[in-house]
Amino acid sequence: MRALLAFSRAVDAVNERFGRVADWMVLGACVVSAGNALSRYGLSLSSNAWLEAQWYLFAGTVMLGAAYTLNRNQHVRVDLVYGSVSPRARLWIDVFGIIFFLLPGMLLLAWMTWPFFWESFIREEGSPNAGGLIRWPVKVLLPLGFALVSIQGLSELVKRIAALRGIEDPATAHLAEYHRPEQ
Repeated sequence: MRALLAFSRAVDAVNERFGRVADWMVLGACVVSAGNALSRYGLSLSSNAWLEAQWYLFAGTVMLGAAYTLNRNQHVRVDLVYGSVSPRARLWIDVFGIIFFLLPGMLLLAWMTWPFFWESFIREEGSPNAGGLIRWPVKVLLPLGFALVSIQGLSELVKRIAALRGIEDPATAHLAEYHRPEQ
């Protein structure tokens, strides 16, 4: 179990770094958006590349930040049962959800989006818009993001099994931080 927990900590560290990149992408998207609006409406200058750069930064924010959000236990949940059961029952719900929903879904999406990226990369696909950007850098975010969520899902599974076995303290692994949303 120690090796699995070491793996879990390594995955958490990797996704922490990708989460920080996603944070900076939010700032970048805001700066590009403001600059684009200023140049478009203030100077009557426009560029498809800047519009696409905003789109790429937003895609990066979502796809690179999803695994970090899972690590921090901050994803939105459907709180029909989860908030009213014991912490141990929550761990079992999470184990079930990770094994039967999160991992199959994310692995399937990573596998299905790889050819979408690869074809774009091989063909050196560019934007159909004048002055647009090449497409493969944004398309690689799909399989990468889904793969990151998959390995983070494995990390979360390890932490929850360790907590169920009494090896890992749920509070130190962000497992006890669930708060029911205010209505």
